[in-house]
Amino acid sequence: MSVAVLELDTGRPIFAVDERIVLPTASVGKILLLVEVSARLTERRMSDFAIIDRSPQDAAADSGIWQHLQAPAMPIADLAALVGATSDNLATNVLLRQIGLDAVRSRTEQLGLVRTALLDVVRDARGPDHAPQLSVGSAAELSWLFHALMHGQIVDRQTSDRVLNWLSLNTDLSMVASAFGHDPLAHRGVEHNTWMLNKTGSDEGVRSEAGVLRGPRAGLTYALSVQFEDRDLASRLRVMDAMRTFGLDLLEWVH
Repeated sequence: MSVAVLELDTGRPIFAVDERIVLPTASVGKILLLVEVSARLTERRMSDFAIIDRSPQDAAADSGIWQHLQAPAMPIADLAALVGATSDNLATNVLLRQIGLDAVRSRTEQLGLVRTALLDVVRDARGPDHAPQLSVGSAAELSWLFHALMHGQIVDRQTSDRVLNWLSLNTDLSMVASAFGHDPLAHRGVEHNTWMLNKTGSDEGVRSEAGVLRGPRAGLTYALSVQFEDRDLASRLRVMDAMRTFGLDLLEWVH
């Protein structure tokens, strides 16, 4: 387990446990792809309305809705919105084919992240020649990343705000954010003096979440990753319960 919580205004560490160790973070690493997409839109190296076709090589099951739709192509900005909203695997792979994993890695290094990376495209099965995980990260760097996004420091304010806008669509409130009492399908505004956004990642034996929580008393950014033996339902539920308990502690802090 790795945890890091920062005060939103100052970046002051509030709580940490093994915050610098590197753990699998599953789809949380897709944030790095969204950062590169947003930066290219800001730099006008890409257009929001540029249409990209999907191809059979992009196919990936599990999260996302594009695989269930008839549309054979979508604008770049819509694909990024799908990644933010449903962690869409097909949209992720189409964007990575357009942009290139090397460009995402280069941008990650420019941001000063050395323990956090998007390692590969989304695959239905990982073989010996593939990266063992979709992404890895440290809680310290992920909580900093959200702090920097909130302060407009990831490339610039426009780029940061665009990424935050995509992430605000996220429908997965099953982990830490399950404690915040928000509607998973509509939580972009302030409810009961509380505002939040997050990005989650799930894989076998992996649960990870990073995000922002603001309340009437304080604001914070957080990251929590857990790697565990996913041997039965009880093991998985213990992890999910622990993540919700952590969320309740965060909620108490900001209120």
